[in-house]
Amino acid sequence: MDIFVYITLCFTSLFTLMDPLGVMPVFLQMTDGMDTKERRCIALKACTIAFIILVLFYIIGQVPVFIFFGISTDGFRIVGGIIIFKIGYDMLQAHFTHVKLNETERKEYSKDITITPLAIPMLCGPGAISSGITLMEDASEYTFKIVLLGVIALVCILSFFILYASTQLLKILGETGNNVMMGLMGLILMVIAVECFISGIRPVLIEIFETSPMLVLKEER
Repeated sequence: MDIFVYITLCFTSLFTLMDPLGVMPVFLQMTDGMDTKERRCIALKACTIAFIILVLFYIIGQVPVFIFFGISTDGFRIVGGIIIFKIGYDMLQAHFTHVKLNETERKEYSKDITITPLAIPMLCGPGAISSGITLMEDASEYTFKIVLLGVIALVCILSFFILYASTQLLKILGETGNNVMMGLMGLILMVIAVECFISGIRPVLIEIFETSPMLVLKEER
């Protein structure tokens, strides 16, 4: 795979899955009443934690998780494709992240929302983790692995600036513009999910057909 194609794939999938534009309305709701400095601090901490978790999971948790649970890469691709497709479908329907907090809960947890739900699972959700592990598996050379880490850092930095400037961005985009943006990103994400699903199920089907009793009998004859 060409490195520029890989960079584009990494950035598109991770940025769409972390979806800072979709997180904006929830971020604004949960930080309502806070000043600019407090919002900036929360956004910075959330994006930093998301970066650390993603990097640790990709590098340290990649092989041990597969070995401990006996998970194949192809199976992870299939399940990851299904998860990513569901997220993309919700985004295509302009559904915001499903976090329900009433007024009392919002006030009680306004100072403790950095890790949950902002960093996990809104920015660093199962879709981003699944996609990242798949991309790491596709990185055949160390150059590609370094590129992936750089793209993760870039996406987290962009997410911080988007959340920090969320008030101004929402005013510029408006509700309709934000829904259109989410729909477009959701469509791209669904295409990526289908590719991920196909790449995982293809070797499984090939193995099934190759080990099919009918085919074995034909070869013996």
